[in-house]
Amino acid sequence: MDFDFTNEQVMLRDLTREFLNRESAPRAVRTLMDDPRGFSDATWNQIAEMGLPGLAIDPGYGGQGLGMVELALVLDEMGRAAFPGPFFATSVLAASAIAASGDDAQMARYLPDIASGRTRATLALIDGALAWTPEGVQLAASRGTSGFVLNGVKRFVPFAHVADLMLVVARTDEGVTLFAVPGDAPGLSQTPNLEMDHTERSSTVTFDGVVVSADAVIGQVGRGWDVLGPTLQRAALGAAAQMLGASRRCMEMSVEYAKVRQQFGQPIGSFQAIKHTCAEMLLDVENSHAMTYYAAWALDAGSPDAALAASCAKAYVGDASRKVCGNAIQVHGGIGFTWEYDLHLYFKRAKHFEPLYGDADFHRERALQLALERESARQEESQPVGAGR
Repeated sequence: MDFDFTNEQVMLRDLTREFLNRESAPRAVRTLMDDPRGFSDATWNQIAEMGLPGLAIDPGYGGQGLGMVELALVLDEMGRAAFPGPFFATSVLAASAIAASGDDAQMARYLPDIASGRTRATLALIDGALAWTPEGVQLAASRGTSGFVLNGVKRFVPFAHVADLMLVVARTDEGVTLFAVPGDAPGLSQTPNLEMDHTERSSTVTFDGVVVSADAVIGQVGRGWDVLGPTLQRAALGAAAQMLGASRRCMEMSVEYAKVRQQFGQPIGSFQAIKHTCAEMLLDVENSHAMTYYAAWALDAGSPDAALAASCAKAYVGDASRKVCGNAIQVHGGIGFTWEYDLHLYFKRAKHFEPLYGDADFHRERALQLALERESARQEESQPVGAGR
């Protein structure tokens, strides 16, 4: 692994940061928090012109063909700017699921419009059980005369209110199945959720006899988790990148504040307690950076420990971002969480992604299972032929 970013990756990061500093400055973010749609069409169109929605989509479907490292760089910057909009839902969740299906017809049907920014999409996964496993899928898909009929409720569907396309995870007689459903399908209704992070939007989506044709299946009937497993790995890593960006910004603001805020005639940054707190924040941010980008590299390289690395990254960064952002508020003496001060924007962005796509406990358990499976496989391979018979 090369621990340095390439010149092209550095250029992508710098261009994204420059764009977000201009278009997603705190004042713009606050304006969009009061907007019913929660994002700007003009900014979305500029993102599309930059090619960001298709960053990790194959060039054969109109994308740039880059990898998870580049996508993580963009998400890192979006977390640092508390960027509001359906980028994560579209380019991480929906695009990854369609690409992971290996369904050439569906990829040709949907990915070019996602890559160009013409289609905004999302993934409807969570049911009442709030689980990130196949067992949690409850929404029913029964066979009808011309396809399937969907009945049930999906919760916390990100940016569902502006989605042209909704990928719905349902349970058929054969097992978990993924369906492509138009955002305005008859029988589909939405109720907006009140999120702690006002820059993020989600809805509770009700499916009341929503009819979809047989060709709406993404991948194969009953094999939906084959698609969702890799998708959730990328989503967990994308969430880690967002939390990394938010915690990095909280650290930067804390250091800047410690230099100018004075008590007893000197900057508070000269006090040992503040110095140690800022040093611990830097350590957590740097460790989070290393784990996030190693996991991104592992996914791109097809490394055998990619799944383990993704779970370790999500677990570590989730804990670290909570600590960093909480310490930032302590350094600011409480003013950081007032509505008028920008620090709460980044604290809430990190907190928003902390439980999504598996919280720290979920991923620690998964990391343990993966490590035990790998050790068991290693022992079987090293066992002499015929041993134990």
